[in-house]
Amino acid sequence: MRGMFPRQATSILAAIALLFTLSACLPSDPVPPTPAIVILPTVTVTPLPTLPPPTATPLACLTAPGELRTGEAPSGGSTTLFIIYLPPCYEAFTDQRYPVLYLLNGQTYTADQWVRLGAPAAADELIHTGRAAPFIIVFPDDRYWNLPQGEYFGQYLINDIMPYIDQNFRTIPAREQRAIGGLSRGGGWALQIGLRTELFASVGLHSAAAFPEDRANILFWIEQHNSAAWPRLYIDSGDNDRERGFNSQFESLLTQFGIPHEWHLNPGDHSETYWSAHVIEYIVWYAEGFTPEKETP
Repeated sequence: MRGMFPRQATSILAAIALLFTLSACLPSDPVPPTPAIVILPTVTVTPLPTLPPPTATPLACLTAPGELRTGEAPSGGSTTLFIIYLPPCYEAFTDQRYPVLYLLNGQTYTADQWVRLGAPAAADELIHTGRAAPFIIVFPDDRYWNLPQGEYFGQYLINDIMPYIDQNFRTIPAREQRAIGGLSRGGGWALQIGLRTELFASVGLHSAAAFPEDRANILFWIEQHNSAAWPRLYIDSGDNDRERGFNSQFESLLTQFGIPHEWHLNPGDHSETYWSAHVIEYIVWYAEGFTPEKETP
C-alpha cells in the first residue's frame, strides 16, 4: 500500500496540472462593451400661433334684392290680386317683423305699375345703404275701376286685404308702422282712406285724382278730422298736371287749418314719366315715417 502512494500521488498531481492547462485554454466570457454616450441636440419648442375667433359669414341676402311675390286676398266674396315686396333677408330673419307700406296704382293700370316705376328697386337701395330699416310693400290690384267691384276697393282693402296681409306675412300691425300712398286714382283712394280712418301714420298723395264726392266733402273732412290723429302728409303734383288745381286747393286748406304737411310742385305732367322721376323721393319719405319697433319688456 505504502509502495503504491507515490505513484498515485504523481498521477493525481498530473491530472490537476492538466485541468489547469485546459482551463487556461478555454475562452473566457465576453465582457459587454461600454455603451457610447449620445448627446441629443437641444429641441426648441415653437408655440402655435393664437388663432383669431371665427368670423361669422355674412349672409348673402344682405346684399341681394328683396323678393317679389304675387298672391290673392279674399275680397267681398271674390279675390284681389296683389304683389308684395319682401325686404332682403326676410326668409333668414324669421323672428323679425316689419313696417308695411301700401302703394295703390292709377286708373287703367294694374298692381305692377309701382314695380315698373321702380319702387322695389328704390327700397333695395335704401335698405342696402342703411338709409332705411327694412320694410314690406304691398301693391294691391285696382284693375276693376270701371266695374261695380272697383267701387268697393277701399272697403276691400281695409276689411279684407290688410287683415290677410297681417295674418300671412310678418308685418307690424300697428298704425305707427303702417303707411299708404297712391298715384292718380290710387291717390284718390289714399286721400279718402287716410282722412276717414286712423289706420295709417303716413299718407302720400301723388297727383291725386280725388273722387267727385270727396272733392265736395274735403272741407268737412278737414274740420271733422281728429286733430290729434292727423297722419304725416305728402302731396305732390306736376306743374302741368291736370289734377294740379285740386291738389293746390287741398294744400291751401291744410295751410289754412295749420295742419302739417309737405307740398311739392315739380315740373311735369300726369304721367309715369313724372312719377318714375320722383319715386325715390316718395320711398325715402315713407321710410322716414316708420318708427323703430319697441321691444317688449
